[in-house]
Amino acid sequence: MTTTAVRLTALRRTYRDVTALDGVDLGFRAGSFTAVMGPSGSGKSTLLQCAAGLDRPTGGRVEIDGTDLGALSERRLTLLRRDRIGFVFQAFNLLPSLTAAQNVALPLRLAGRRPARAEVRAALARVGLADRARHRPGEMSGGQQQRVAIARALITRPAVLFGDEPTGALDTTTSRDVLRMLRELVDRDGQTIIMVTHDPVAASFADRVVFLVDGRVAGELTAPTAEAVAGRMAGLESPERAAC
Repeated sequence: MTTTAVRLTALRRTYRDVTALDGVDLGFRAGSFTAVMGPSGSGKSTLLQCAAGLDRPTGGRVEIDGTDLGALSERRLTLLRRDRIGFVFQAFNLLPSLTAAQNVALPLRLAGRRPARAEVRAALARVGLADRARHRPGEMSGGQQQRVAIARALITRPAVLFGDEPTGALDTTTSRDVLRMLRELVDRDGQTIIMVTHDPVAASFADRVVFLVDGRVAGELTAPTAEAVAGRMAGLESPERAAC
């Protein structure tokens, strides 16, 4: 039986007189990899932040593993984000004075847990960096730093890993290496991943691409190719559509 890791129902988010999300209904299957795309200002990052509990929606409902985030107090929401949600940003956000292992262990230490060395090494091994545990960020490439950031997000074994342009700061070759690793996390470990990207090639690593325009779902592709994604994006960004 297929389970839904994340469910968005009639999701709305407004900022003063600007509507960033306008009644979004989406489900994300557990163990799947979804890319979210759309023109600039379409609501991609807002959707990700609301779905991950980083921002409170104006209306509608967000459920993660069947838990309604809107029904949680700030304290309980913070605990859920800490234990059940992983988030990776375009910037690596590693502490430069800490080793890779210490950066990965940080979420557990902030939660008052003393992480086992084997637990941290296992998280680094999942992203192919078992031999870099003692290196600091300045001693690693950009791709390796992003892998450490992903290991840090995975250390709590989250239900969902969210990525906001996680390969946006990387060169093409390194970006593809990180995307292949994300694909492997889904295929090998059953990790659920939801990723915002502007790159059709990055989106082609996903099982499904959801397109947003003006805060609304504007269609989707399954088993996407880079060419099909690029063609759909060109249609969404065409002058004729922009003039509508």
